[in-house]
Amino acid sequence: MSDIDNKDQTEMDPADMEDVEEVEEEETGENENSKARQLTVQMMQNPQILAALQERLDGLNGSPSGYMESLPKVVKRRVNALKNLQVKCAHIEAKFYEEVHELERKYAALYQPLFDKRSDIVRAAYEPTDEECEWKVDEEEELTEEMKEKAKLEEEKKDEEKEDPKGIPEFWLTVFKNVDLLSDMLQEHDEPILTHLQDIKVKFSDPGQPMSFTLEFYFEPNEFFTNTVLTKTYKMRSEPDESDPFSFDGPEIMSCTGCTIDWTKGKNVTLKTIKKKQKHKGRGTVRTVTKTVPNDSFFNFFSPPEVPENGELDEDSEAILAADFEIGHFIRERIVPRAILYFTGEAIEDDDDEYDEEGEEADDEEGEEEADEENDPDYDPKVSTQPGS
Repeated sequence: MSDIDNKDQTEMDPADMEDVEEVEEEETGENENSKARQLTVQMMQNPQILAALQERLDGLNGSPSGYMESLPKVVKRRVNALKNLQVKCAHIEAKFYEEVHELERKYAALYQPLFDKRSDIVRAAYEPTDEECEWKVDEEEELTEEMKEKAKLEEEKKDEEKEDPKGIPEFWLTVFKNVDLLSDMLQEHDEPILTHLQDIKVKFSDPGQPMSFTLEFYFEPNEFFTNTVLTKTYKMRSEPDESDPFSFDGPEIMSCTGCTIDWTKGKNVTLKTIKKKQKHKGRGTVRTVTKTVPNDSFFNFFSPPEVPENGELDEDSEAILAADFEIGHFIRERIVPRAILYFTGEAIEDDDDEYDEEGEEADDEEGEEEADEENDPDYDPKVSTQPGS
């Protein structure tokens, strides 16, 4: 029987043999593709390879095509005319942002009475009426009668345990602790001080003055410092840089100025005392030296690096100022207008929702990759999890 099979194979139609060869080539191709996929996965998990690829991509990003250099002189002349028009557009855009700043100032005056009332409630200067405290609950938030009764009993129990708290205790401290950008700045020794923070206000520059805004932090009398208000002023510019007008992208913060905090003796949390032992080279005697050094604290926020007249800063100062500008802008744009929502955590949930879709997409892609790996006959989990693989 085997002889007959062999004979059949030798006498097979050449066209049939071609089909066999094609199948074998396809199977070989699939194996090669599978190995290629495995190799790609391993490469993409190697940090060094990723870094090299990123560097290469960064070099390619925005690289000129060389078309400009090939243009005739008469066309280049017209291109220069368009660039001059673009500069004029940048100057008009700068004026637009100046008017936006004026609008911000106008509406800040309309918001302020509401913010003042918020402050009065927080610091117990005003007790809201029952009507003002009534909050409509969404259908999704509606509770059963049993749950309402249970919640009511728990609240009454908490009220009995506390001695009639005034206003909303630790309002701003809670806001700060709920926001990652601000909580990263907080140290344990800052928290007792921030319990005395009663309000934060934004004050815009007067009409006709250079564009700026000031953050005002209002404190009740406390044992830590004698200031009633701590301030931080951010100076802005809304005009194209003459040396690089095309980089203009709206107002930018140019510098910021803090204030002097009049600390009570022994209460300055921005400094700490350390003891250091020093050995005399000749006599070999040891002495202990007390030294005062900077200490991590939120209140360093009011002592930013100074920007020299030439505008040149070292890398550390640049990094500190960049973070400082981001924080100042965030407090002005988000924290002050929506403080109650950061206190309750609702604004944080809204901020997280903005990233949910991207996160879900990323998760889906990861899931697909994992499925591909599991279905890959050549996939070896031991290989892909090796460090540097």
